Amino acid sequence: MGFEELLEQVGGFGPFQLRNVALLALPRVLLPLHFLLPIFLAAVPAHRCALPGAPANFSHQDVWLEAHLPREPDGTLSSCLRFAYPQALPNTTLGEERQSRGELEDEPATVPCSQGWEYDRSEFSSTIATEWDLVCEQKGLNRAASTFFFAGVLVGAVAFGYLSDRFGRRRLLLVAYVSTLVLGLASAASVSYVMFAITRTLTGSALAGFTIIVMPLELEWLDVEHRTVAGVLSSTFWTGGMMLLALVGYLIRDWRWLLLAVTLPCAPGILSLWWVPESARWLLTQGHVKEAHRYLLHCARLNGRPVCEDSLSQEAVSKVAAGERVVRRPSYLDLFRTPRLRHISLCCVVVWFGVNFSYYGLSLDVSGLGLNVYQTQLLFGAVELPSKLLVYLSVRYAGRRLTQAGTLLGTALAFGTRLLVSSDMKSWSTVLAVMGKAFSEAAFTTAYLFTSELYPTVLRQTGMGLTALVGRLGGSLAPLAALLDGVWLSLPKLTYGGIALLAAGTALLLPETRQAQLPETIQDVERKRCVHRTVSVYV
Repeated sequence: MGFEELLEQVGGFGPFQLRNVALLALPRVLLPLHFLLPIFLAAVPAHRCALPGAPANFSHQDVWLEAHLPREPDGTLSSCLRFAYPQALPNTTLGEERQSRGELEDEPATVPCSQGWEYDRSEFSSTIATEWDLVCEQKGLNRAASTFFFAGVLVGAVAFGYLSDRFGRRRLLLVAYVSTLVLGLASAASVSYVMFAITRTLTGSALAGFTIIVMPLELEWLDVEHRTVAGVLSSTFWTGGMMLLALVGYLIRDWRWLLLAVTLPCAPGILSLWWVPESARWLLTQGHVKEAHRYLLHCARLNGRPVCEDSLSQEAVSKVAAGERVVRRPSYLDLFRTPRLRHISLCCVVVWFGVNFSYYGLSLDVSGLGLNVYQTQLLFGAVELPSKLLVYLSVRYAGRRLTQAGTLLGTALAFGTRLLVSSDMKSWSTVLAVMGKAFSEAAFTTAYLFTSELYPTVLRQTGMGLTALVGRLGGSLAPLAALLDGVWLSLPKLTYGGIALLAAGTALLLPETRQAQLPETIQDVERKRCVHRTVSVYV
């Protein structure tokens, strides 16, 4: 008897599993609140050089400002330069006299903003850009804050993936909660950009635990028939978090209070772990029979399943554990030791890089769509709901592999089509951006479900850690890729779309897992034990 048979006895989908999904909803909501926080946290409002004697009202760009600030090629006043000396304008009496003498023919000298900047605070009262003047020559540091954060997620994914396979899912989830709470509070109290960058990087490492642990912990308590519906249902909490971020960002315009608002929910999350069960699959692979037996009995009671003493005795569970137990500790090298697992791992890292790179390339760029930042964020969140339905139907009938490839292809086509749309056609650009966001979110949802089913239980967290590592590398490079518009305006979109297209082709090389049992050991993967079950699927 294997674990699937044990799970069938205690109930593979019932109140126990639904409670588990509900308890693990909070990490799903917290992730987008932090991952997409730079949209508000690092927003750059309109700004200009601070000028002695300037009008108090920022919106008054009158003749006085024109005498002190040069114009950009598009006709707007410069945000980063000022005249070395105030200029007499041609339409003034003094200007006409100087122009008649030919004194205005030479280009007037300009200098950087030596006395700081004045910011338009009508939309944001404070951001890290206004706090530490991360504009003009320092704008790269503003973008780098997101890169540092995702670099932290990258490192954390490696650590949490390995440690949760070794010490358990539940224990490491507690570490993730506590670390996120402490480091989030430290970030909100930052007194310098360096302190903020360090604490946000470490916060990213802590949040990586949520990305690595939550989905496998849910799936390892579910039977084959209901993995799809539970996976898609749990992913809707990410969408809820996105729309909640638009509301919270609208209500809280100061970056420190905003950061506190998205961090403090970790406190009730810590308390909720009292009711979150450890993965019985993992416990059996580690030989913790007594604890696994206790959780299985609790699952049976909550699901209202009458359990035979012989079939679910501690001795019967011990026999299952004997077949599941691994002697050697998991290692990242195990993902590449055997041919089939090596093939899966190499393909998955390409897919995850493409999914993250294109998703955050779209999500963090909310400009040029003819909407304000709050409307765009709300729209991007709302469009993810129908994309979940698309994923649910597609993975059920077309399978995981074709869904993954198709959604990535749709993302690439959205980027490519936007290249052909004129900058004046904002409505079309908005429609294409929204379509791209829907496809990229569908690709993200599928990736979590698909990858969790490809790896065996003994290496599932390690495999998720590897793919999340490479995925977060893509996420960390996405904000920097936006700076390529300085080389060629269309280069960022071309880069995002090209990587998504490459990932779509790679996804077709992965094996299908629809209606397949979760593999428990490396041998299960190599023997292609994940065979399709002839059961009616009504997820």
